[in-house]
Amino acid sequence: MRIIFSKAYFCLMIITDTHTHLYSEAFDEDRDIIIQRAMDAGVKRFFIPAIDSTYTDGMLRLEKNYPDHVYLMTGLHPTHVKKNYREELDHVERLLEQRNFYAIGEIGIDLYWDTSTLELQQKAFRHQINLAKHYELPIVIHCRESFDEIFEILEEEKGDELYGIFHCFTGTIEQAKQAISLNMKLGIGGVVTFKNGKIDTFLDQIDLEHIVLETDSPYLAPAPFRGKRNESSYIIYVLNRLSDIYKLPAEKIAEITTNNSRNVFKI
Repeated sequence: MRIIFSKAYFCLMIITDTHTHLYSEAFDEDRDIIIQRAMDAGVKRFFIPAIDSTYTDGMLRLEKNYPDHVYLMTGLHPTHVKKNYREELDHVERLLEQRNFYAIGEIGIDLYWDTSTLELQQKAFRHQINLAKHYELPIVIHCRESFDEIFEILEEEKGDELYGIFHCFTGTIEQAKQAISLNMKLGIGGVVTFKNGKIDTFLDQIDLEHIVLETDSPYLAPAPFRGKRNESSYIIYVLNRLSDIYKLPAEKIAEITTNNSRNVFKI
């Protein structure tokens, strides 16, 4: 299915994708095309989360090629927390000493793929929270089947200096309110377009000032592309769904959520 965007319609909108893995191997054959298609759709800012050290070079190349549009994070993804996690955290620390980043992410706890590394994930999460505090950076949280474990650590570490985004938020309204109380924005992506996504049933009870847009591409493509490769231009489907939910023009949703992202990332 090919999507066609009207440049005239999007020319006044600045849309921010706060979470997209544009360095992924999934884009090796058409990365520049994908990025241009997103920019044609109004997506002018791409925030790039880290996974582990093997992706650092790809992220730096992406920034070099698109210096006015790409903003890098650094961190160790919870599913990549293994026995060598200390070496990976050392890599993150060296990068932070060498240059500027816009967030520590994505970090957190994932108990969907592997519960045996929970203790290591908790240690890595705490350590990276402290790095964020030290460098006065936001955190971007990956949370999968681990809300209780994530909140336990956030409650212990909470303070004005700890803030960020709950990436790919899929929790309940109670969990949404708890995340917001801990200085976290809610990253809303393709799940809001799913028939069984559930978050669309209560989002209108959450003020838009707490929401940012994301795709998590190449993952979690919105309807009607569910199950296929996601890309940043598909954020339009997330934007339009939020427009329906909040009963506001898409341009207004784009404006508010982009301003929210500026507040988080300080740009």
